[in-house]
Amino acid sequence: MLSGLKWWKWLVLLIMPYIVLMGFLVPLGQGIIKVSPGSLKSDQENTVEITGYNTKFLENVNITAWLKFNDQLLSSTNTLIKSNQEAVFQFVIPYISGQSEYIDLSLIVNTEQGPLVLPSAFNLKNNIDSSFTSKTAWSADTPAFHPETYFNYPYRNLMAETIRHTFFHVPLWFAMTFLFMISVFYSIRSLRKGMSSDNNKVIALVATGILFGVLGTVTGMFWAKYTWGSYWSFDVKQNMAAIALLIYAGYFLLRKSISDPDSRNRIGNIYNIFAFCMLIPLIFIIPRRYDSLHPGNGGNPGMGGEDLDNTMRVVFYPAVIAYICLGFWLSELAFRYQILKNKIEDHA
Repeated sequence: MLSGLKWWKWLVLLIMPYIVLMGFLVPLGQGIIKVSPGSLKSDQENTVEITGYNTKFLENVNITAWLKFNDQLLSSTNTLIKSNQEAVFQFVIPYISGQSEYIDLSLIVNTEQGPLVLPSAFNLKNNIDSSFTSKTAWSADTPAFHPETYFNYPYRNLMAETIRHTFFHVPLWFAMTFLFMISVFYSIRSLRKGMSSDNNKVIALVATGILFGVLGTVTGMFWAKYTWGSYWSFDVKQNMAAIALLIYAGYFLLRKSISDPDSRNRIGNIYNIFAFCMLIPLIFIIPRRYDSLHPGNGGNPGMGGEDLDNTMRVVFYPAVIAYICLGFWLSELAFRYQILKNKIEDHA
């Protein structure tokens, strides 16, 4: 399976440049970097200044902002454009009856290039003033937002430009899992038929899978430094991934400790099956049972609309395919190296 295929090598050569070019050259969409102030008060006029990212406020004829609470919207009463990235909005916020003293409000800004959304942008002090009269009111009517006019990746406040890391970090884990899964197939076949070539394929696939896992961990650490503030946050998925890689590292330590070739191959294949059985709960089950900084864990869905929109899917899915094919390519090279190494040892 590893040595007879050629088309997937061409697939790697074609897709990898596409991933790199699309991953780095496509700009991010509009976003809101910060708002000032972060606290508002009801039953009075509030002036809010926002700083945008990749915005072109000066090129827009009409810009309107809304505060959002649950399904209720409140339109701004006045707008002042200071630059392409800076705008000032005024809101007269009426008291919200039946709610707590402090409420989180989201901000929506509608531009001709599309809407900008900042969840939980403000903290509202919801105090009633009986002497205050407001002409504005909360409404359940959804305004007509302008659609996105360009092909852009979504702006996420926590990730910003590092959202591009999705095309390089996440596919490494997909490829690693696939390589380990194929290695189990050869381990089972080796135990049943005793073919030495299958043992060499297992060694090649596991070695390449570990390489991809280490690269996935290292790239994830740099991503975590930007988004979470430290290289290693002891997040449940980080910890489980590290344990899984240590278990697979034990595969080579176990083989080194056994001198008899037949016993080494048999026990090594059994251990590889055990390692993959441990990989599944460590990576895909346990993190979903606990709160995690990663998407797709702690009960929340992963790779959904908030994590991966359609503009990113046209790069992400080809990246997964390319990384898996690259893993096979590297495994084939490792397999051929293992054969040469065995021949040298046999003639030594």
